[in-house]
Amino acid sequence: MDKRTGLPVVGMVGGGQLARMTHQAAIALGQSLRVLAANENDAAAMVAADVTIGHHTDLEALEAFAKTVDVLTFDHEHVPGEHLLVLAMNEDVPIRPGPDALAFAQNKLIMRERLSAEDYPCPPFAEVSEVDDVLKFGAEHSWPVVLKAATGGYDGKGVWMLDSDGQARTLVPELLAAGTQLMVERRVEMRRELCALVARSPFGQGAAWPVVETVQKDGINTEVLAPAPGLTARKVDEAQDLALRIADALNVVGVLAVELFDTDGGLVINELAMRPHNSGHWTMDGSRTSQFEQHLRAVLDYPLGSTELLAPTVMANVLGAPATPKMGPDERLHHLFARFPEARVHLYGKGERPGRKLGHVNFVGQDMAELRTRATLSAHWLSHAEWLDGYDIHGKER
Repeated sequence: MDKRTGLPVVGMVGGGQLARMTHQAAIALGQSLRVLAANENDAAAMVAADVTIGHHTDLEALEAFAKTVDVLTFDHEHVPGEHLLVLAMNEDVPIRPGPDALAFAQNKLIMRERLSAEDYPCPPFAEVSEVDDVLKFGAEHSWPVVLKAATGGYDGKGVWMLDSDGQARTLVPELLAAGTQLMVERRVEMRRELCALVARSPFGQGAAWPVVETVQKDGINTEVLAPAPGLTARKVDEAQDLALRIADALNVVGVLAVELFDTDGGLVINELAMRPHNSGHWTMDGSRTSQFEQHLRAVLDYPLGSTELLAPTVMANVLGAPATPKMGPDERLHHLFARFPEARVHLYGKGERPGRKLGHVNFVGQDMAELRTRATLSAHWLSHAEWLDGYDIHGKER
């Protein structure tokens, strides 16, 4: 317990933007969030008062950090599973979500095997130990197929679309030789991608936010529409129920994101994330309770907050431009607010580089089409210092 406040100390492993935004939520709750960051320049380390420098792969650093907190949670899934098991055995500190649950977010093959065994909707898949496994799968399920690294990988990394057996013969041996654990899946023909975001407490209370549509470009989430336009009430209930049942079955504690494919045959599970998720950044401005506050409530076993939608919301990620603009970020922000004073901007304090997630911007209102336009324009302006619609920063249209 924090002797100054009488409140528990939450330890978050990882110092990225998710920890940074969880820190913001902790301030309002009076909580002490202690962050284990790999570097003093990490997004959370730049703003949090209570930071320990240490790497998530260093067992000694993890053990020392765990001894200083009342509950341990994460802003990523990259802590080695064997380290988590040691912490669970040796430390009298709750780990939320626990190692058994996190294993399904850390390893896509284990996740597929468990969910498929319990008849959750998943695409056909197979483990890959040699190139023939992919060739047989492609022949059975037809090309193209999706090759995935079972562990690691995010934002499109660790995923390869194979159009033919020739591609498989070239790529698969290289990846296996490099020690990459592989799996292959049938390519899913989908209408769009959705995400069902829920939270679960150790007590077993669950809460679900409105189901959202996520828009991807080159494997990176660029836009989130909340709620998903045109989604029937029946499909909303189905997606939320699916996510809550998975959270309960896997004993997840905290926020769980269930990424879904919306297909002609129904919903199909893509991936799981057991932490605050990019698809939930809209909740900072568009929901009664943000995903970051909810994650804290869940891991502390507090009653969960209302997930009521305040108004339709669009989130757009600010992704680093191919070349850093000459105009500095301060001036870009100035001109953005001059044009769109209602924009809700969340920047992560990161250095600019191509494709890097530098922040996001939320727009809340009633007209989804207008919100999307403004969010897209704003995110591009913040990263590129150019208005896609030709708007002049002095207030004239070209």
